[in-house]
Amino acid sequence: MKKVENILLVRTDRIGDVVLSLPLAKIIKQKYPNFKITFLVKEYTKGLLSNHPYIDNILILKEKSRKILFKENIGQLKKYSFDNCIIVNPTLKMAIILFLSKIKNRIGSGYRWYSFLFNKKIYEHRKYGEKHELEFNINLLKEINIDFQPTYKNIDFDIQIEEKTKHLIEKFLKDFSIKNKFVIVHPGSGGSAIDLPLPKYSELIKYLTEELNLSVLLTGLENEKILCNSLVNNNNVINCAGLFNLQQLIALINKCKLLISNSTGPIHIAAALGKYVIGFYPKIKACSSNRWGPYTDKKIIVVPPINCSNCTRKQCEKIKCMETIEIVPLFDKIKNIIEFTN
Repeated sequence: MKKVENILLVRTDRIGDVVLSLPLAKIIKQKYPNFKITFLVKEYTKGLLSNHPYIDNILILKEKSRKILFKENIGQLKKYSFDNCIIVNPTLKMAIILFLSKIKNRIGSGYRWYSFLFNKKIYEHRKYGEKHELEFNINLLKEINIDFQPTYKNIDFDIQIEEKTKHLIEKFLKDFSIKNKFVIVHPGSGGSAIDLPLPKYSELIKYLTEELNLSVLLTGLENEKILCNSLVNNNNVINCAGLFNLQQLIALINKCKLLISNSTGPIHIAAALGKYVIGFYPKIKACSSNRWGPYTDKKIIVVPPINCSNCTRKQCEKIKCMETIEIVPLFDKIKNIIEFTN
C-alpha cells in the first residue's frame, strides 16, 4: 500500500489571508489525491474551513492572551507526524515551532533572517507586490512538484455554509424586512490598509438607498459599532457590526448582490463566493490591489487618482490620498451591477 503523505498548511493570520490560501487544498488533492491535508489557523478564522471538501483536518493555534504557546503547539503538531509543512505566512515564532516539531520538510520563504529554519525554500519577495498573494501562495507548492498556473476560471475556494446558518440569516433578513436586493458595506479594515474616508462612504450609501432604493447592511467587528453607526443616515441602512460570527457573516455575504469595502477579509469572502465587489485600495505596493485585490473578474477596484510614486503608508496618510477618490463616477457602474444581478 502506498504511504499516505501527511501535509500541514500553516496560515495563522487574518481572514483574507486564509481565504487566499484555501485553493491550495484542492490543487494539492488534484495532484496527490492520497495526501492528507491539515490546516493550522487561528481560532477566529476556522469558520472559513468548516466542511471544506479538500481539507481533512483543522488544527487551532494554541494561544493564551494572544500569546502563542510554544510547548502546547509543538506537542500538538508532534501528534500528527507530518511529512511536509508549508508555512504560507512565515513568522519567527511559527518557524521555531515547526522546526522543533521535527517535521521533515519545512517549506517557506528564503528571504527571512530565520529562513535557515526552513529546509525547503522559495525565493520571492512579497512586499513589492509584483504578484497576487494567491499566486505567491501557490508558488510554494513547487517544492512538492506542483506547478500550477492560476486564473480566475480555474481557482476554487470551496467555502461551505451550513444549512442551519443559512436559515438563521434568512430569518434575520425576513425579521428586518430586508429586500432581496441588498448591498453590504464594510467600512473598516482593522488597520491592514488605508481606508476610504467615512464621508465618502456616506455619499455612496445615500446613492444606494435613495437613488437605487436598496437596503444597505453595514458589517464590522464589535468594536466597529460606533464607526458603522455614523453611516446610518436613513431607515434603509442597518448597522450589523458585531452581530454575526464568521460563519454567519459568510452566509450573509452569500445573500447580497454586491459588497463594497476597503482591503479587508470580507471582500475576499465575497469574491470567493462569486459575488460582485467594489474595493478601495491605496497605491502602497505592500497593500496594493495588485497583491491584495479580490481574486475575481467580478470586481471594480478604485485607487486614488493622485499621481504619486514609491507610495508609503506615512506619505499616503500625510497627503490624504484616499480623500482624492471621487464617488460619483461609480454610480453608473453600481447601477449596471445591480441590474445585471436581477
